[in-house]
Amino acid sequence: MKKILSTIAAICFLTTAAADSVPFGNGQLSFTPIARNAVRIQYQEGEVKQELPEWIYVNNTPVKDADVKVEVDQQQKKVSVKDVSGRVVFTATQHQLCNGKATLAFCSPQDEYLFGLGQFQDGFSNVRGLSRRLTQVNTQISIPMLLSSKGYGILWNNYGMTEFNPADQCVTLKKKDGAGEKEVVDVTSTEGGKREVRERHIFEGTISIAEEGDYSLLLDVGQKMARRHNLCIDGETVIEMQNLWLPPTASQIVHLKAGQHQLSAELTKDDQPTLYYQKVSDETVFSSPVAACVDYTVFTGTPDEIIATYRTLTGKAPKMPAWALGYIHCRERFHSSDEILSTANRFKKEGLPISMIVQDWQYWGNTGWNSMQFDADNYPDPKALTDSLHQMDIRLMLSVWSKIDKRSVVGQQMERDGYYIPETDWIDFFNPEAAAAYWKNFKERLLPLGIDAWWQDATEPENDDLVGRRVNRGQWCGEQVRNVYPLLVCQTVHDGLVAAGREPMILTRCGFPGIQRYNAALWSGDVGNDWETFRRQITAGLGIQAAGIPWWTYDAGGFFRPQDQYTNQDYIERMLRWIETSVYLPLMRVHGYMSNTEPWNYGAEAQQIIADCLKERERLQPYIDSCATAIADQGYTLMRPLVFDFADDSEALQQKYEYMFGPKYLISPVTEPNVKEWKTYLPKNEAGWTDTRTGIHYDGGQTVTTPVTKARIPVFVRGRDTSL
Repeated sequence: MKKILSTIAAICFLTTAAADSVPFGNGQLSFTPIARNAVRIQYQEGEVKQELPEWIYVNNTPVKDADVKVEVDQQQKKVSVKDVSGRVVFTATQHQLCNGKATLAFCSPQDEYLFGLGQFQDGFSNVRGLSRRLTQVNTQISIPMLLSSKGYGILWNNYGMTEFNPADQCVTLKKKDGAGEKEVVDVTSTEGGKREVRERHIFEGTISIAEEGDYSLLLDVGQKMARRHNLCIDGETVIEMQNLWLPPTASQIVHLKAGQHQLSAELTKDDQPTLYYQKVSDETVFSSPVAACVDYTVFTGTPDEIIATYRTLTGKAPKMPAWALGYIHCRERFHSSDEILSTANRFKKEGLPISMIVQDWQYWGNTGWNSMQFDADNYPDPKALTDSLHQMDIRLMLSVWSKIDKRSVVGQQMERDGYYIPETDWIDFFNPEAAAAYWKNFKERLLPLGIDAWWQDATEPENDDLVGRRVNRGQWCGEQVRNVYPLLVCQTVHDGLVAAGREPMILTRCGFPGIQRYNAALWSGDVGNDWETFRRQITAGLGIQAAGIPWWTYDAGGFFRPQDQYTNQDYIERMLRWIETSVYLPLMRVHGYMSNTEPWNYGAEAQQIIADCLKERERLQPYIDSCATAIADQGYTLMRPLVFDFADDSEALQQKYEYMFGPKYLISPVTEPNVKEWKTYLPKNEAGWTDTRTGIHYDGGQTVTTPVTKARIPVFVRGRDTSL
């Protein structure tokens, strides 16, 4: 009897009707209901001085009568969260603070599926058990938000680098002696396009595995950016990805037997690779090396309920302008006003729908990088350019950077006033005075030109340039705020546009929780064009959606393209699949490096197929616009991982590339070459599914094989009604 009473006393049942705290471990555990179905939980040891602003949440006020309940087990040091039905949906097993490092661990059973964390290039949709390093670099966007198939979501509240499921073992790979293979490549950089010599080398090592099982691997090449991800274990390739730019880390889960295993990696000359590894367990971990406390928010409910609350707390997404929802035409790059107008006129002449055209970088000519000034020789009257486009019912988007040449007129002002991040060309948006000066120049130099949308490029900032530096006049170290820079850049532009009475529409290469409140759309950066890259953009986009960010796209056709792209039929086939799928992305946009991406450059057949895609996007615009209204009003998600609608269908949860486009359409991208038929899993659905091309109706809960042509990918409508 005494033991029973002791056990009862060790468990504290806490209703979340108001903020409260209890002693816990070596510190204090506080929990605050901040929405009907969300509770923010913090563990701290000693007094925490809050020196950083609240950048994630716009609504963090405690609420009364919340549906969630928290149960604290003092004896086992566990914290459980119950949903409105009283069911335990989340259990934290570890809250740890050690030398400024915060770690949270929580239960993750084998039948759980976890989605989110943002945009990654590892090809994983379900991230349960996977190790990832959450940093901001070109092609990778870290959003520390997870969505579980078990009825909860979790947002990790930390502005710095975060390790997801950090591995507890590692081995350094050693470079073999001898010369490597060299190649010359054309790449983009913060100074423009350039040629770079790259040399490949072999790195080797061994690992000893004590117990057979599934192991999570994280390969770190040891540089700010990678050129190749490659790893072989016992001669079998387990990681392979090539691009002109890649994130510094790559992730994989492999099955390994007990014993010693030989490692080999073909990487670039200056890499210093380390392989981190651990056995996959029934536990998920967030860990941040720079933190004042363990800080996270747990959401309960359906995926739609979770994301809607997430957006209410971190900022609702405004209504995306209808003119941004059609086809957005982009290339690297237009060289003059005449070239833009000639292209726009050709689209109209060919009867090709187009909503927006984009001026990429270097329109500033010799006036300095991002001088907020057009080259007068090639763009003599930018206002006349936008006026002419508007007369054709076409909008203009302009590339604007948060990096400014210090030799330019604006740059000289910024440097004089100390508005740069030290030893970089990036503006210090953590300093309110620097942000205000940036906007003042933006407003005075660019707003009068009638430009409609703004492409805030390289907002990571590129090359992880906050590491080792201090910001806001030395007030904070870069490691504290390493992942939040894109949020402040977009806030500056968005708030300035609103104050000026302009309708904001921003495209940016990076993001953080809350970025949606600035009407910012994200895209997947400077990616390649091969089939594997294409597949990985789909999983990357679905990861962004599960992390609560509604507006996203990719460079349809790939940014880096082959030199013979206009006649290479293998490439053209791939490009068409990219474009066909982009019809059913939140935003549809083509782009390419050193490319004239116009449809008529790829032959008559390709032009006709692309024309049909553009017309299908135009036909869908009222449907997409209605979904955009739901995004703004209800916190809806347009590009929907199947967990949103079919959380109880385990087969649906295993599909990596299929997704719902709004409430009606199931999209099944063709991700392989030379196929005449394609298999699609149709999720369990009482009304079944109808093939939009053939009109054939199928029952749900089965895999069907349907014929495909070069011109179309399989699209199914839920039920039988194929009308808009």
